[in-house]
Amino acid sequence: MSETVRLVCPSGRKHGEIWGGAALAVLGAVTIALSPTHWANLVLGLLLAAAGAALTWHGSRLHSPVLEFSDGEFRYVRGRYVVRIPFADIGSYYLLTGRTRSLGLCDLTGRPRAFPSTEGRRAARPYLPLTGLAPIGRIEMFMAAAGIPPRDRSITSGSADR
Repeated sequence: MSETVRLVCPSGRKHGEIWGGAALAVLGAVTIALSPTHWANLVLGLLLAAAGAALTWHGSRLHSPVLEFSDGEFRYVRGRYVVRIPFADIGSYYLLTGRTRSLGLCDLTGRPRAFPSTEGRRAARPYLPLTGLAPIGRIEMFMAAAGIPPRDRSITSGSADR
């Protein structure tokens, strides 16, 4: 049995909501502590603390994408959404850069694989969404460690003796 190798993509939104919610909760406590006898400070402090608690709770429920490989299988996990693909069915990969980076996998003939939508919709997409903070170099190193080559998108691919 081989060891599982994981790459957890950092989620800036998750950390931002958790820290922002904690700051709002502290601000609500300070507002109440400044003048606990005035009703306006009590109401404002309770509203800030409640908003901070709600924001912290929502941020803690966000799931970061995780890439794993072990025992001849590639896995993409994001909350309850799980994609499992045997290595024998993966020919290459490609990365889509932008605000939200995405990972596309191709079959042995070079055609992109279609995955069901992560949001539960009926649409299929040819990529798996990562996060904008996922460093491209780490993703490439992870895929190289898995033994999956990058997709050759050049027009003159093939032999170099032309």
